Amino acid sequence: MAQHNGKIAQVIGPVVDVRFDTEGGTLPEILDALEITNGDQKLILEVQKHIGEDMVRAIAMDSTDGIYRGMEVRPLGSPIKMPTGDQVKGRLFNVVGQTIDGINALDNSKGRPIHAQAPKFDELSTATEVLFTGIKVIDLIEPYAKGGKIGLFGGAGVGKT
Repeated sequence: MAQHNGKIAQVIGPVVDVRFDTEGGTLPEILDALEITNGDQKLILEVQKHIGEDMVRAIAMDSTDGIYRGMEVRPLGSPIKMPTGDQVKGRLFNVVGQTIDGINALDNSKGRPIHAQAPKFDELSTATEVLFTGIKVIDLIEPYAKGGKIGLFGGAGVGKT
C-alpha cells in the first residue's frame, strides 16, 4: 500500500505527533524518517511509536521552532541513513547524514541506516592491532589496541589535551 502525507497534530518540544490518512495507505514504520518542509529548511523526524490507527509519535532531529499544527509531513519510506565508503573520509555530517562542511553534498541513497544490526560475532576481527594516536609519548609508553575503549584521566591543568 502507498504511504500518504500526514499533518502535524501536536508539537511538544522535540516530540511531534503526526496524523496520517490511512484510507488506502499505511502508517510509516517505526524508525522510518519523515520530512517537514518549512520554507527553504527541511526538518527530519524519526518515527518512534504508533499511536492508534492513524497517528505516529516522532522525534525531531533538529529544533522544532517554526513548526505548527496542520503542517504537511512527508514519509521518506526508509530509516535515516548515513553515507559510507571512501567519500566520507575527512567530511563533517549532521545527525541525519547531510554534509555540514560547506563542500558538495554526497549521494546518500546507498547509505547505511543508523539503526543497523551489529555484526555477527564470527564476522568480527580478532587480530590485535595498535592504534597510532600520532602522539609519540603515548604510542611509545602506552600503545592502545585498535577497537578497544580508551579513557584518559587526569587532574586539571596536567596536559590531557
